[in-house]
Amino acid sequence: MVERSPSLGILAHAVMIFGVLIVAFPLYLAFVASSHTAQEIVQAPMPLLPGGHLWETYKSALFGRTVGAGSLAPVARMMWVSLVTALVITFGKIAISLLSAFAVVYFRFPFKSLCFWAIFITLMLPVEVRIGPTYQVVSDLGMLNSYAGLTVPLIASATATFLFRQFFLTVPDELIEAARMDGAGPMRFFWDVLVPLSKTSIAALFVIQFIYGWNQYLWPLLATTSEDMYPVVIGIKRMIAGGDGQNEWNIVMATALLAMLPPAIVVILMQKWFVKGLVDTEK
Repeated sequence: MVERSPSLGILAHAVMIFGVLIVAFPLYLAFVASSHTAQEIVQAPMPLLPGGHLWETYKSALFGRTVGAGSLAPVARMMWVSLVTALVITFGKIAISLLSAFAVVYFRFPFKSLCFWAIFITLMLPVEVRIGPTYQVVSDLGMLNSYAGLTVPLIASATATFLFRQFFLTVPDELIEAARMDGAGPMRFFWDVLVPLSKTSIAALFVIQFIYGWNQYLWPLLATTSEDMYPVVIGIKRMIAGGDGQNEWNIVMATALLAMLPPAIVVILMQKWFVKGLVDTEK
């Protein structure tokens, strides 16, 4: 039995508080920078207390501005593009992975094992290896600067397919026999039995895939050239146009903080389901 020591408890809390301060300090600096003008930020030393231009900065960031270096596109539009992209990628990955894992586990067809390993082996191919051919296909199909071009090439997921396959293999055969005796067909068994049993895994994957879709940088950098289709991560890059004196760092910092909000909200709201989906063993 582990004995509780007051000194060890104090030390543990001190280490955690120190870690939180290290992580939170850059966020605080970004918040402070977003409350000052661009001229005040580049002065030495940079102010460490919030200024009086917070509302003006976030208004300019969200709804756009008419002058300035770099991209002038409104951040509200960028966040909408990022939200649509992240949700389509997330739901697309989960749906396709559920169906592909269901087919691999419960259906008999020629070369079933070969099909699964063909899916699984794609984990060994990084995005950079296939990004050239993917771009060529998307370009030939006229899907550049579109939601389809941002999402369709990223929907397939070998990782999610493998995770659902491993879970489906743990489902007792008695459930399959009971569903057959009740006259349930394959899709009825899928919707009424497998999907409800997979809800914690789906929730965990939803959080992971939403953050994955929201933080996409390399592919949107190639697939978008119009400001109307910039995701917010690309928008931050496009705002940085030159040296410190040319960039409006207050707008950039405000955009960076706004870009953090949706993933943070998803993690906070689904934290319980996310943890349960990772550690729940009552399958």
